[in-house]
Amino acid sequence: MTLRPLSALVGLLCCTLPTLADGEVQKLITAADKARLDKYGETRKAALAEARAGNPAEVKQLDALLAKPLVSFSDKDLTGNWQCRTIKAGGLSPLVIYGWFKCKVTDDGSGWRLEKISGSQRTKGRFFDDGEKRAIYLGSAYVNNDPAKPYGSGPQTDQVGYAFRNSAKEWRIEFPAPYYESKLDIIEFKR
Repeated sequence: MTLRPLSALVGLLCCTLPTLADGEVQKLITAADKARLDKYGETRKAALAEARAGNPAEVKQLDALLAKPLVSFSDKDLTGNWQCRTIKAGGLSPLVIYGWFKCKVTDDGSGWRLEKISGSQRTKGRFFDDGEKRAIYLGSAYVNNDPAKPYGSGPQTDQVGYAFRNSAKEWRIEFPAPYYESKLDIIEFKR
């Protein structure tokens, strides 16, 4: 093969292969969490199919949440206090929707940080831009008042998910293949 056709082939491959963002999230995310995000669509689909066998009243609540249109993150500030609840879809039980707890979002100058501050199952982490209508959350799960381990401490505590905004007063994070209990965890937030 001469140099010209080889150069053309390399150029063609460069244009057709997917490119990864060279942002901070790509430097921090673990290989296991990257794999979870890569399988997000199929994991979500399987979890929601299992959830349909749950309590009809809870299925209706889940459907209503997921039917809300997505809006941009760019023009709103998430900082402040929020009500939050966890929804577990698929896995040990078809569907479980917990009651409302307290969460707080702060901005330390490098971006939004989330902390669930009540309830026994908690999370603490940070958001990264991933397009106009989606953000990536990297966090750490912990129980009660135990200290949260830093992200990257291992699969039992590491959390990864996509955050979606529905309005100025509502948003959610979807966690594919969490370590415990379910196939998809969703944390719903309301002002």
